[in-house]
Amino acid sequence: MSDASIVKTKFWHLLDDGRVQCDLCPRECKLHEGQQGLCFVRANQDNELVLTTYGRSSGFCIDPIEKKPLNHFLPGSPVFSFGTAGCNLACKFCQNWDMSKSREMDTLADAASPEMIALTAKEHGCSSVAFTYNDPVIFHEYAIDVAKACREHDIKTVAVTAGYVNPEPRAEFYQYMDAANVDLKAFTERFYHKITGGHLEPILDTLKYIKHETDCWLETTTLVIPGENDSEKELTDMCEWVVEHLGPDVPMHFSAFHPDYKMLDIASTPPETLVMARDIAMKAGVRYAYVGNVHNKDADSTWCHHCGELLIERDWYELGKWNLIEDACCSSCGTELSGVFESKPGNWGAKRQTVQMNTPFGHCVVI
Repeated sequence: MSDASIVKTKFWHLLDDGRVQCDLCPRECKLHEGQQGLCFVRANQDNELVLTTYGRSSGFCIDPIEKKPLNHFLPGSPVFSFGTAGCNLACKFCQNWDMSKSREMDTLADAASPEMIALTAKEHGCSSVAFTYNDPVIFHEYAIDVAKACREHDIKTVAVTAGYVNPEPRAEFYQYMDAANVDLKAFTERFYHKITGGHLEPILDTLKYIKHETDCWLETTTLVIPGENDSEKELTDMCEWVVEHLGPDVPMHFSAFHPDYKMLDIASTPPETLVMARDIAMKAGVRYAYVGNVHNKDADSTWCHHCGELLIERDWYELGKWNLIEDACCSSCGTELSGVFESKPGNWGAKRQTVQMNTPFGHCVVI
């Protein structure tokens, strides 16, 4: 671990017994000298809390923005994506466990300064940079510096996050984010406590904060797990809460679970369960509900909530018909579509392009 990867942080305080308490997230790890938090990347060094992975990444690539998933934020555009290692939750079903649960610095083989990330994204025509694969909450300082560099080059930033963060760092973080997809993993405290090692209420607080206190565009994703969070009652309660507290225009994504990590004994989500979840959402008043990880053009496409016109056709990550006119309005009835849109869709398609950063502050190679 190089000295350049270790930076001081500010969301912590000393305890009377000599330990350092991290105040970044509701876990509030209390650390003796040399100990790391559950997230792996924040540690007590010389009685101060430091981030140990600044400028380090588990990999860089260019994705379609719809993969985040974001369907109402610059559709069709390429997004420069990267993550680090570690996570502040302990989800038994983690789909990116090789990175988020990593405790090996070797995972962080790539490195780049914030300025290099912004310039690389711009060079490759990316409209935005996404903090993804693991949760950007835990590399708070690095993510914010990247976002600041991106703003200098007119590049937007996207947080793909579980939303498990305390109020003060949350306020600092989201003033720099242009869009967020927050995992609303379930709608019971039982699920969060048993399966993620966290709590539900902080997630709901984050969702309300982003929607009502920031200009950050918000969408949610729920990985629907058979027997755990797929009951009609729970899905109904969740969707009704979203409409009441966030409004009907926040898009909801319902994605298929597949056996992974510590939940290998549960079958994959049936496609009809996702369709049921989408139907429940729309019946509850959610205007834009989608399914993910399965092929369903109708349920992946965007429809006008007023007249039913097809607005944005999607086939996996490929865009088809585009029936939006000026100011993102329905070409049939003129109703405005909520989101962040350009006058024309992007044409990145379904490509996934790996970018290798050869040196911490050197050149990049597209693979």
